[in-house]
Amino acid sequence: MTTHAWPRTARLDAPRLVDRIAEITGVRLTLEGPCPGGEVGAAYVRWPDGRRSVLSEGHSRTGELLDLARAAGVPTARQELAAHIDGTRVVVQQRLPGTPPATVDAALVHALLDVNDRLAGLLADRPGAAPPELYLTADGPGYCLHRPLAEHSRRTARLLDWIHDVGAIGPDSTGDDLVHLDFHPGNTLVDRHQLSGVVDWDGACRGDRHLDLVTLRFDLTWRAPHLTPLVDERLAAADPDRVRAYWAHMSLRQVDWSIRHHDTAAVDRWLTVAEAGRPA
Repeated sequence: MTTHAWPRTARLDAPRLVDRIAEITGVRLTLEGPCPGGEVGAAYVRWPDGRRSVLSEGHSRTGELLDLARAAGVPTARQELAAHIDGTRVVVQQRLPGTPPATVDAALVHALLDVNDRLAGLLADRPGAAPPELYLTADGPGYCLHRPLAEHSRRTARLLDWIHDVGAIGPDSTGDDLVHLDFHPGNTLVDRHQLSGVVDWDGACRGDRHLDLVTLRFDLTWRAPHLTPLVDERLAAADPDRVRAYWAHMSLRQVDWSIRHHDTAAVDRWLTVAEAGRPA
């Protein structure tokens, strides 16, 4: 079976969204081009007064959470426009300084660990939303799908069996922390060798910040394996059952996405990461 036999998530149609924003709000943004990186995509736009911003699909409800993170010292962007357009949630937000990091070094990982500390307990006085679902026993909404792993290869099927075993015993990701939910160097900006932005907060929610640390650890296992001990020091103090569940979630998420959107080499790479770091 080819890796493209499954439904794929459409990329951002920025020209259409810019036109629809103009029709609905009367504001004509100028499209400057795509932002680098990202799986679904984002685009640089310019307001009539010359301000430069970023257009993406997102959740308007995350604006308040970004404000909380920024007040805690995390470099996040202000939302400048949020609207529902043809069934899509569209966000235009401040363009932060800097560019995606060309390399990942210890300084960047330490900066991300500091961000993770700043998000601890940030929602303790704001009861409400449920923690993020890990989807270990049932499909997620367009991601974390199970059948691609079940049918792609024997190796992916074995991984899915382990994910189901972990999901059968729990636990969830309850907590009072602000969780980014896609926390890795690819969602950062650096300016003059300093962290200048943490971006792509579309999944931001209440939960356990160790989920973000496992996401970071998963990414570093491929991107910069020599830096994984920096994260392991933090995870050593976490509940091992939760760490196992979070690793199972990331394994499902990355391998499923690779099967449906990338080539066999990418699937094999993330399978190797999933297997190499799988907690006992």
